[in-house]
Amino acid sequence: MGRSHTPPKEKRTGVLPTDGGVAVRPPAAAHLSDDDVRRLGEELDALRDEVIASRGAKDAAYIRRMITIQKSLELAGRAALLGSRYKPLWLAGTGMIALGKILDNMEIGHNVLHGQWDWMRDPDIHSTTYEWDFVAPARGWQHTHNDLHHTWTNVIGKDRDVGYNILRVSPDQPWQKRDVFNPLVNVGLSFVFEWGIASYDLEWDMVKAGYKTREQFDSDLLALRVKAQDQVVKEYIALPAIAMLTKSGGRALTGSLAANVIRNVWAHAVIFCGHFPEEVDTFSEEMIDGETRGDWYIRQMLGSANISGSRLFHIMTGNLSHQIEHHLFPDIPSNHYIKIAPRVREICARYGLPYTTGPFALQLASTWKQICKLAVPDTFDKRRPIASLREAWNNA
Repeated sequence: MGRSHTPPKEKRTGVLPTDGGVAVRPPAAAHLSDDDVRRLGEELDALRDEVIASRGAKDAAYIRRMITIQKSLELAGRAALLGSRYKPLWLAGTGMIALGKILDNMEIGHNVLHGQWDWMRDPDIHSTTYEWDFVAPARGWQHTHNDLHHTWTNVIGKDRDVGYNILRVSPDQPWQKRDVFNPLVNVGLSFVFEWGIASYDLEWDMVKAGYKTREQFDSDLLALRVKAQDQVVKEYIALPAIAMLTKSGGRALTGSLAANVIRNVWAHAVIFCGHFPEEVDTFSEEMIDGETRGDWYIRQMLGSANISGSRLFHIMTGNLSHQIEHHLFPDIPSNHYIKIAPRVREICARYGLPYTTGPFALQLASTWKQICKLAVPDTFDKRRPIASLREAWNNA
């Protein structure tokens, strides 16, 4: 059974008032007055406007260079797998395809589907026409990710991305019996992440709750079937069939499978590190009642976490290592996040707000610690583990 979610009665347009304020601010922002929040919002609006005004030829060259690198890796990797009965070619082919898929999903696909490159008027990388190398159809993902997650970031009961409806990742989520399997479910999800997201985007729980019609669900399911069929044929039938001519069919199949698993595990790790470390906050619906533009910015900063690393590392994460900046400005070109991150951090410090960041290993450890800790009920007693777990199980 899925966790309870209540979709908003009307869709937000993205335009929020600049004056006023919420009735209850998150604890980390409780010290700020309505005027403080308004000024913070104005500073961040000005920063976004500055980036938007600066977009130009260098940015266009950047994304086109990323696309060229991605396509070259994909093509070279598949060519190598044609001779993959030789182990070095299997390793090279699998690695290049995995890197190409990571670039396609993270730095290109995810960001294109956010509309970051719509200003170029290029139909090949426009958010309304782009389709990525991911089993989840782009349009369905845009609905659950862009429309819902980025609007209601970490609001318990509205943001279904808090645990993707299967994991307990916040103490504000009531413990359920199934949560004892949190760590095992998360390990399994990491290997099949693209399939998990595709299933999640169908919104099974919304159909059951009566918020989504069966007709809408059937339409989304048909789109997924078509996309999944295309992906399976490309990855696991066509390439191995061709590789059979060089007696490499079986190795090409395992190479394709391994490349997809590598991409899935990497994407899962990066995304979870940006959303579920211990320091990331979740919010009650009361905290968004009367939300202004500044309050929305605060929620994005408190509900996200960054990962420190090299420029190459940032590219391989799709710049989602700058998750805070991405949640503040999801529609600006991703290559600008590294440039504005120091300014966002300075704004946070000046207004007394946390700016959660750390090395990949530490953020990953924090995320897994949170997932494991929340697998047991809040009443769990280490001095009497079996008895306290049994009591919680019987009361759940």
